[in-house]
Amino acid sequence: MRILLVSQMYPGPRAPELGTFVADLEEGLAARGHELARAVVDTKGERLRHLSLAHDVVTAARRFRPDVVYAHFLVPAGLLAVLGTRAPVVLTAHGQDVANAERSRAVRAATRVAVGRAAAVVAVSNWLRGRLEAAIPEAAGRVEVIDCGVDLRRFAPSPPDEARAAVGWQPDGTAFVCVGALSERKNVLRLARAVEGHGGGSLAFVGDGPLREALAGRPAIRLVGAVPHAEIPRWLNAADVVCQPSLVEPFGLATLEAMACGRSVVATRVGGPPEFVPPGAGVLVDPVDDEAITDGLAAAAALPRPNPDSRAAAERHDVADQVVRIEALLAAAAPGAAGGAGAAAVG
Repeated sequence: MRILLVSQMYPGPRAPELGTFVADLEEGLAARGHELARAVVDTKGERLRHLSLAHDVVTAARRFRPDVVYAHFLVPAGLLAVLGTRAPVVLTAHGQDVANAERSRAVRAATRVAVGRAAAVVAVSNWLRGRLEAAIPEAAGRVEVIDCGVDLRRFAPSPPDEARAAVGWQPDGTAFVCVGALSERKNVLRLARAVEGHGGGSLAFVGDGPLREALAGRPAIRLVGAVPHAEIPRWLNAADVVCQPSLVEPFGLATLEAMACGRSVVATRVGGPPEFVPPGAGVLVDPVDDEAITDGLAAAAALPRPNPDSRAAAERHDVADQVVRIEALLAAAAPGAAGGAGAAAVG
């Protein structure tokens, strides 16, 4: 198949961590012999980035003549895909796009157009599917659940001592790691208080964001800042426990990546993590209950290190398997298209 990838998040030189899950799925489709072109946003904060994306979608569609369009995020990327191309479109909702539709009448109207014209719609969790179908009538009964998966080769267990030496971190007591933005939604202040209340532990925040100053100077806390995605497995393997007690996680990819590294997790009950964190792999917590988070840290710290149950659960979400499911949806949306294209061209 000739597949045009459209996304408002994609890793680029100035934002290598942006939308890495989209790039992984693209790579998987290319490896299966399909020919791909892309129209994507690979920077943050550019004022005209969505206008530029609209131009790129139209230009790429005319030049490449895709059999099918694979679009990530409902609005604006999905809307631009259905309006700017003649090929059938498969849309994937990731979470913030659905939240935007819930809050804004204008975004909801645009989302209804995108979903209504799409050949197929994907959500990355059952929780998100429920939210999407409740907000957008055109989605009802049409949404397939396919998560982004995890690269089990890249995210694999390694000895913590080696990982800590590689990242230059020697934690005092239990090593807790949180990967993600330092934002209110990620619940980082509650997590910091919980680690301080746990006693005998150190917490490394891998990421940056508006709450950095509020976290600075705490004795048990290390602020690592943003790191290239290629370094994330080292930080996960440096942990005894990986924490993501966010107020909401539509899926929770960092949690899944930690599990693939054989690390026990403390994850939020709100959103996707209850769908892939089984008992024994970690602890699910109420994200607004400080005591529950503190207790969850202690319970997760008592689990095996490394944790074979975590790795086994993550193996059920191999990105290669998710690519096969996406491939089937794309093929069904583009009847008559050729299958694998042999040596695929990505770019």
